[in-house]
Amino acid sequence: MGGTRFVVAGRFIDGCGAEVRKNVFLKVTDTIITAIGPAADIPRHDGAAIDDFSHCVILPALVDCSVSLTHSPSVDWQVRLAADEADPAEKAAMVERHISYCHGYGVLGVAVSDELSGLGDRQQGVARGSIIDIRSSGGLIRCRQDWEAGKPAGGDFLKIDYSGNIEDEEAPNLRLNQEDLGRILQHRDGRKAVVVANGRQQVAEALAAGCDAIEQGYAMGEDNIRKMVEKDVLWIPSLLRAKNGLDGAGSSGDVCCRFSQRYVAPGKPNPGAEAFWKKMLAEQLTQLRLARELGVKTAVGTGAGSVGILHGESMGEEMKLFIKAGYSLAETIRCASENGARFFGMEQLGALTVGRKATFLITRGTVQQLPRKLSYLEGIYIDGAPSATYRKNPVKTV
Repeated sequence: MGGTRFVVAGRFIDGCGAEVRKNVFLKVTDTIITAIGPAADIPRHDGAAIDDFSHCVILPALVDCSVSLTHSPSVDWQVRLAADEADPAEKAAMVERHISYCHGYGVLGVAVSDELSGLGDRQQGVARGSIIDIRSSGGLIRCRQDWEAGKPAGGDFLKIDYSGNIEDEEAPNLRLNQEDLGRILQHRDGRKAVVVANGRQQVAEALAAGCDAIEQGYAMGEDNIRKMVEKDVLWIPSLLRAKNGLDGAGSSGDVCCRFSQRYVAPGKPNPGAEAFWKKMLAEQLTQLRLARELGVKTAVGTGAGSVGILHGESMGEEMKLFIKAGYSLAETIRCASENGARFFGMEQLGALTVGRKATFLITRGTVQQLPRKLSYLEGIYIDGAPSATYRKNPVKTV
């Protein structure tokens, strides 16, 4: 894109955590934001194009820090099994769909635990074609054998499963111990390490080993939260996993996370599960509230691709839980954009400031309608121009 254009926003959220600004213009020159100021100060004599979104909110593109593109979020175990056993062409097509879902909800950056290199040229073209920015760990490290086999070779970062996802009922027989974890982090070749850990001891061991981020962190306790401040460790709390568990506790744990039309799959209610998930969610919200007060850097990661957690759509629901924990909307958007983008080195994404790429989302309506309005974007701009891929009202084909 060449030349200059002005974009006018009725409300503007920059992603740095600053409060919402009213009636703002962004001057975009050759894909870069070169000025931000009051809409009344737009120069009217230079003939530059003006895109008027004075009835809308402009905010940064979103970054989901915990995604699996190669797994189906379906609650039907047969669908999930078929996805896991699909051949490379079928899996590549599924990855394409999941990427398009992310893009459609304004999630233009994802950090994934999948190994994507074996899915062929078709998938690679999508992954590298600027539809969304993908950072891959090259595979999840669950045990010493994974590391010794070179499973994460070539990944952008390390993703280490140290204590299992909070919703996993049974832990694998092979599991990393503290010595294994320390050895892996000593030989990470400069890559950042995200460790999935829950419980006081497991999180403490991950912090002592020198991880860069903790994902989940359920029941880790105040001492570990304070250590994260000292060590400048990022936290990805994954609240939606607990809320999803609670929503499904009345039907043996299966719930479809399509929030506008939630339905629960058939099953036998489990009162014990309901009590467990209610406690887990409440404790995690309390921990997140404390993390905000103490100054822990946090980022949004949904776990999309897990059972019932949809790609793209779940981002708004995770953001709602941040707000429930006491974060302001502006702080939540910083966690959902700038913090993740900087951690994973997504240079084209993040806060909307002078000198950055003009890549942002547009929502119609008021600020108070966010994050709900993320489910129906007015538009997406990439490098200062409307996205060639996004359609507000897509044409459905048979």
